[in-house]
Amino acid sequence: MQPIPQDHALRRLFAGLVENTFYSELGICDPEVVDYVAGLLVDFVHVDRLYALRDLKGRRLDQVAAMLSHLADESVAHTDDHDCTVHRHIGDYALFWSGVYPENLRAIQRRQYRDHLLDYISQGKRSYAIASELADEEAVPPSSLFRRLSDHFEFCVHGLGIVRRGWETGDPLTCKRTTDLLY
Repeated sequence: MQPIPQDHALRRLFAGLVENTFYSELGICDPEVVDYVAGLLVDFVHVDRLYALRDLKGRRLDQVAAMLSHLADESVAHTDDHDCTVHRHIGDYALFWSGVYPENLRAIQRRQYRDHLLDYISQGKRSYAIASELADEEAVPPSSLFRRLSDHFEFCVHGLGIVRRGWETGDPLTCKRTTDLLY
């Protein structure tokens, strides 16, 4: 899976939508948060990135409860870096589903999945907070960014809903639908 190039139209679309929404609509004037959320959208275009975590048998972990069980599994070699990566992914995963596709999240939680017992917003906030404690401030991204993502999680969820409506309805300035970039 090749990363999407920095100058790709999809990356510019998400960056513009997130920046406009977070700065203008939400009043979150934090370039690190804006860049991180836009990057998350680009990364999760690839399904392999959305389901990046695997169990010891190589099966994808597609529920937060399974990701948390992986963290509790004593047969997994735990380091601060590993646990930080898993908590970061849980935060990203919860933010993505809660903000971009909440209707799918409700469907998952109605079924007989283990995740029907979890509140993705609380779990996303918690996981980013834990990642902030496990990461170094000198790391990329720094621990302080995870703390801010935790503190502003609900705003980010709301903002991602606005971003989704933006890419679905198109750019009002050009009257061009954003789906034209994708096909």
